[in-house]
Amino acid sequence: MDEASDEALMLRIARGDERAFRALAPRYATRAVALARRICGNPADAEEVVQEAFLRVWVNAPRWRPEALFRTWFYRIVFNLALNRTRRAPFAPLEAAGDPPDPAPPADQVMERAEQDRLIASAIAELPARQRSAIALTYGDELSNAEAAAILGTSASAFETLLVRARRALRVKLRMDDGD
Repeated sequence: MDEASDEALMLRIARGDERAFRALAPRYATRAVALARRICGNPADAEEVVQEAFLRVWVNAPRWRPEALFRTWFYRIVFNLALNRTRRAPFAPLEAAGDPPDPAPPADQVMERAEQDRLIASAIAELPARQRSAIALTYGDELSNAEAAAILGTSASAFETLLVRARRALRVKLRMDDGD
């Protein structure tokens, strides 16, 4: 198989013959890396360029026409990819990226919010059962006053009065806790 011409191997590669590809690739890998290194200046970039070039050979083999020498076509791919690599902004070292900002609120705010939530929950727990239910249905379950009144078996206006008393009691309780 190694004696086959590049062009004959390309015709087989165009039909999906992996063995033909494995025979053709080593013929050009070393010289292609050297060409890419001369253009890119970076050995790691050069190796990536050649890998991309061989990938393009495999993918585009069905479109390759035997009128062109494989070598010329392949080196043109390597040259263009290497040139594109030099035009692209270089990658910054990972250390230069720094730490990404933490989207979570600062710990002191989290602790403060948790304390507020605890105080509110404690104040709600101390309310009489019907007022506690009115708060839970309105704010916890996000029901309308009419829906909450129906659940408690009362009129909408009686429910609204109950809710006003519950809010007032919470304000008083929470103000007292602030003053402690």
